[in-house]
Amino acid sequence: MVKAWLRALCCWCVVFPVSANYLEHPEVAGFIREMVAEHEFDQASLEQLFAQAEKKQSILDAIARPAEKRLEWKGYRKIFLTEDRIAKGRAFVKEHAETLARAERELGVPPHIIAAIIGVETRYGRHKGSYRVIDALSTLAFDYPPRSKFFRKELAQALLLAREQGFEPLALKGSYAGAMGYGQFIPSSYRHYAIDFDGDKVADILDNPVDAIGSVANYFKQHKWRSGEAVAMPVSVQGKKYEGVLHDSLKLKHRVADLRAAGVTVPKGVADDKQAKLLALQGAEGLETWLALHNFYVITRYNHSHLYAMAVHQLSQEIASAP
Repeated sequence: MVKAWLRALCCWCVVFPVSANYLEHPEVAGFIREMVAEHEFDQASLEQLFAQAEKKQSILDAIARPAEKRLEWKGYRKIFLTEDRIAKGRAFVKEHAETLARAERELGVPPHIIAAIIGVETRYGRHKGSYRVIDALSTLAFDYPPRSKFFRKELAQALLLAREQGFEPLALKGSYAGAMGYGQFIPSSYRHYAIDFDGDKVADILDNPVDAIGSVANYFKQHKWRSGEAVAMPVSVQGKKYEGVLHDSLKLKHRVADLRAAGVTVPKGVADDKQAKLLALQGAEGLETWLALHNFYVITRYNHSHLYAMAVHQLSQEIASAP
């Protein structure tokens, strides 16, 4: 497979403008040396690849203004909780009912959560991203200093993934951050969590919804999703003491008993010793207060944003409430 990958790579030479030549970037030569020394890549083949990788200003613009940082909950919710996305989510669950049921049975993650992730990420596989992964990751690895270390690692993971799976590196497409497939896995997540769920010995989350469903479920299982437990619930607050337990961290820093003592009215069925987080979100009709539990935190392992996790949670509820 390695030799086939290298032969294919050598055939992908195209004419490109000098400004797009990442091979001329001062940091790329060192990166290539690392890949050769640590992973036995062929230097000439990598040089040909990076000679065709292009810097994309639109990627740098996009990563500087993610919706999770620009919007309050009332604006963010409007993007994902639409009638069309809900309807298509219900159709996705119906179409893939057998696979989703097996994922729940074998991996413990309910169908509506899996569908909501795929719905938020790619509108159920309809919009998987149009950027070449090599362009996205090269741009962010070598021209985005705030997170260059992270994206250099993801670039290395993408090259390893392409070699292992027999993918053509220049043919891989995804988001501006290099995420791919139905569930938008970054390369390291693809290598660690994608699974073959249809038995054909290939973990294809790019074009195979069966593998994508199994892989999303496996991601949640590996991040300790608790089957049958709640994700989040609306709560009311009394006085001002609750403001002292609000925090920006995604971690569940308090016990339910602590929140009750701070004036949060938590339903009686929630045990005092449960770890939880109080969320205060600006909704369309004013302040919303929510109790986030363990499974909510698990959703934030997919995307480190409480707005994202809340969108997945509420979309999943809408999908599950199909008439």
